[in-house]
This record gives sequence, structure tokens and C-alpha cells, in this order.
Amino acid sequence: MRLALAVVIFIVSTFISSCTETSKSHSETSAAVKPTSIQRNGQSYQLLRFGKPYFIKGAGGVSHLAQLKACGGNSIRIWDDLEAESILDQSQKLGLTVFFGLWVERELEGFDYDDQTAVDRQFERIRKIVLKYRNHPALLMWCVGNEWAMEASNFRVYDEVNRLATLVHELDPNHPVATVISPDSERAIWLVQERCPALDVLAVNSYALTEKLPQFLKKGGWDKPYLISEYGAQAYWETPVAPWKAPLEPTSQQKYDYVNTFYRQYIGSQPPNCLGSYLFYWGFKQEETHTWFNVFDDKGRSTSLVELMQLLWSGKQTMNKAPVIQPLQIDGKALTYQSYTASLIPHQAQLLTNDPEGDSLTYYWEIKRRAQFSADYAGTPMPALKGLIATPERSSISFQLPDKPGAYRLFAYVYDTHKHVSSANFSFEVKPANSAK
Repeated sequence: MRLALAVVIFIVSTFISSCTETSKSHSETSAAVKPTSIQRNGQSYQLLRFGKPYFIKGAGGVSHLAQLKACGGNSIRIWDDLEAESILDQSQKLGLTVFFGLWVERELEGFDYDDQTAVDRQFERIRKIVLKYRNHPALLMWCVGNEWAMEASNFRVYDEVNRLATLVHELDPNHPVATVISPDSERAIWLVQERCPALDVLAVNSYALTEKLPQFLKKGGWDKPYLISEYGAQAYWETPVAPWKAPLEPTSQQKYDYVNTFYRQYIGSQPPNCLGSYLFYWGFKQEETHTWFNVFDDKGRSTSLVELMQLLWSGKQTMNKAPVIQPLQIDGKALTYQSYTASLIPHQAQLLTNDPEGDSLTYYWEIKRRAQFSADYAGTPMPALKGLIATPERSSISFQLPDKPGAYRLFAYVYDTHKHVSSANFSFEVKPANSAK
């Protein structure tokens, strides 16, 4: 009897011990799975989120996060910590992640990397930010700086970026660390590769340079992962310009076509070592114009880029699409720019458009001075000039030239009944009446 009881006790004890070890082993395995990590598969790298493959389908911005999620997006990019807590909390509720920018001061804006007191002050600021947010569930990855290498002649900035990346790793071993540069040559990439070994990922605001990115990465010696941190409509520094140097903005439809081709070729194919991308700009902001990069207007109406991203991210078509817009007709011709001598003679403009679902359309026109100063490019939208368009709510209008010589834009917008907007603009200059023709 005692022998039988001893045998039973031994079997039960062994079973409990086995269960405990199994549970312990499972806990250790779970604890070892980082929120975000990078795994090398053969000759290429893959981003993992809690151990599962994660390809970034993201956008840069601080608003309309629910629409990003509804379109099939999975991540948002922010450049600094100004709205970080709100963005992180919203993202967590929606199941999005955050590519968190740690702002690094730039030499082109007057920061001196030989000023050790200022450098150390920046170091301490970033240390506090990382400590504050390192355990947030929505955090995907840290990004040390944005385009800090642009026009940088003091190479100490590279060393400081590496020191900051090392700091972030020490404070938070659970999230990779990236930096963002404009890959205008293999030299910039080579300098990052040589002087910033603590970085895990190279992020690039590449736009049209994406076509040359593979050769830049190869010549620059970067063989670790990369991601495209900004792409979107053809940028204002890449488009043709009028004789007075004003860049010519594509129409909404031209932006749609450009981004569609770009994404499918350079991102959707998921090239080796590419961890994903962030569209610029998921929101509303002034940069050259108030319409150039934005996928929403100031009233929250969405452009065709929103429906395009839903198609590219999720493979699903939207039930209702934005109006399709043609280049503007100016005095009966398809003009993108024109120079005028100041006069009181009115000019005619026509917006040709149609709606895929046949929705009722409304229109609006306005004239604005062209952005001329640095604050105009990324500041408050330029105010509209009054009294130059008698009936701006029509598809065809008559407009007067502004009194003052200078560079201007005539903007045209069309709206459907489902909170969509499409736009086009015409760049023109006004010369003094006594100027030579």
C-alpha cells in the first residue's frame, strides 16, 4: 500500500514539475520575443513585430489615423515628440504602430556641432524622450533625426548621430534605431555607413531618387535594411519650372498616376532589405502650396491618393471615388503657366472634370501669391486675394490679374457629395505695365 502510494506521489510530482518547466520555458520564449526586431534571412533582412513578419504600410502625419487604418495602413511616422503621447495612444487603440522621430538639430539651420554644451543639451533631451516612451505598446522603431546631413560640413554631426543611436540602444534594446537622410548621392550614404555603425536601419526621403537608390546603396556600402521614409507626389524640387522659377504642380489625377506607378515599382514589389515605406503627407500642410503633398484638405476632404493607398495597401477598391480632373484651360488653351503684362483685361479659365459615380459636383476658385520665403514653404497657407474672381463657384470663370507685379497661382477645386476633393492650379506672373515684352 505504501509502495503504491509512493509511486502515485512520484508520478504526480513528475507531472507537476514537467508542467512547471514547460510553463517556464514558454514564458522565457515569450519574454524573448521583442516588440520589434530585425531578422536576417539569407542575403536580406525582414522586420518582425512580436516575432511575425511586418512590412510597413505607412504614412507621415499626425491626423486622420482612423482613415489610415481603414485603408489598410499599419504605421504612422512622426518627426518629433510634440504630439507623441496623443499619437501613440491613438495608434494603440487603432492597432497602428509609430515610427518615432527624435529631432536632431541641423547645421543648415544654424546649429553648431562644435558647441559641446548645445550638443549635450540635445543628448539629454533625447535621453528623456526615450525613457518616457520606450515601453509604449504602439512604438515600432526610433528615428534619430531627419535630413540632418543636408548641407552639413561639420562631420561631427555623424559622430553625434551615432552617439545618440548608441544611447537609444542602451535605454531601449527592444526597438531598432534608424535615421533619415536625403540620398542625393552615395557619399551621404557612405558617410553614414562609416561613421554611424550603431544604426540598424537607413531611412531615406527619396522621392524621384528612389530610381537610383539601389546603386546609391551599393556604392555607399550600405548592406543593412532600409525603408523609404518619404515618397509621394512628384516633389516641387523635381518638377519643371516656369521661367520665373515657380515649380509646376501636377493635378490630382497626375499625382494619382505618379504615386500608383512609383509604389508598384519600388515598394509593393518588396525589394530585398526594404522594410516598407511612409507616404508624405497624411494630413494638411503648406509646403510650396497648400495642395502639393496633402492627401486631405483643410476641411478633412480626401483626395484620390486616399483611395489609391487603400487599393495599394489592402487590394480593395473604394465604394466612391474622387472626381477626375483635367489640366486647366486658360483662355481656351491647356496652359500650365503664363506671363502677363499688368492690365485690366479679364482672362477665362475652365475646369474640365467628371465623377466616376456621376455624383453632383461643386467648384471653387481662388488666386494666391506664390510662396516666396522659407516660412511660406512650410508655414501657414497663403491667403487668397479678394475681388479677382466674380463667381468662383462655377466650373468656368473670368478672373482679373492682381494689381501688384509678382508670381501667383490660380487654384481650382472640385468637390463631390462624399467628402472628396480634386485640384489643379495655374502658375502665372504679372509684369509691370511698362516692362519690355
